[in-house]
Amino acid sequence: MGRPETDHPPVEDARAEHARYWRFSGLPGTELLTARFVTTAFARHTHPTYTIGVITGGIEEFAHDRGHVRVGPGGLAVVGPGEVHTGHAGVPEGWSYRVFYPAPEVVEDVARELGMRGTPAFTESGIDAPEAARVLARAHLAAERGESLAASAHARRGLGMLLSSHGRERAAAPAGHAARPEVALARDLLAARLLDPPTLEELAVRVGLRPFTLVRAFREEYGLPPHAYLNQLRVDRARALLRSGRRVGEVAAEVGFADQPHLTRHFRRHLGVPPGAYRRAILAS
Repeated sequence: MGRPETDHPPVEDARAEHARYWRFSGLPGTELLTARFVTTAFARHTHPTYTIGVITGGIEEFAHDRGHVRVGPGGLAVVGPGEVHTGHAGVPEGWSYRVFYPAPEVVEDVARELGMRGTPAFTESGIDAPEAARVLARAHLAAERGESLAASAHARRGLGMLLSSHGRERAAAPAGHAARPEVALARDLLAARLLDPPTLEELAVRVGLRPFTLVRAFREEYGLPPHAYLNQLRVDRARALLRSGRRVGEVAAEVGFADQPHLTRHFRRHLGVPPGAYRRAILAS
């Protein structure tokens, strides 16, 4: 006896996750992400690019130095380059989104056409700009279909709309706001020693501060304590090496992680996917 027919489609796993990064040929130095996350939670981290996500389902929550944000369908989650932030589901079913990671030069170029100067910032991180969101979502879909010309045109138009409604020229740093020389030196030492980083005590001695004072000043300046900042540098470097085609195991050793699982753990906490999946998707695109 055959299985009874039914008009009901298979039920989607309510906790199923998926994520894919790829290169966007329509804008220089830009990657795209399409994803649904449920249990994934992003640690405090940064990106060297802007992060502009169109929420297509559920709710994303994230925290940053200016507060806590919840963004639902049709909303935009926007984070600037170097801005420390988190990310997790705001409802049990998680959230889905389409994300642009445009290089600062791309956003600056669009801003210049609007008469803005310098590296632009945004007035909010959770933005309600329905028309801009629709245009950016259209650009993302066109990019996914390989329609580079249409995707590029829609993306630039959407960025322009977003900058016009919620962009601002980044205010100049107040006098005397430059990073303390000791803290800047500590950052440079970490960047130069990914493979053999100093201990906190060694780092403090090198820059002439007490360990507790250094940690507090470093966090105030860069949003992360030194050890987390070091892991951020390693993940950023690993991402660049993976884009060039390097193998995951080689990359883990080259950026200073103990082994491939160590890289994978941190990579997932920053990008939501394991490094091997990221490498395959980026090279395929």
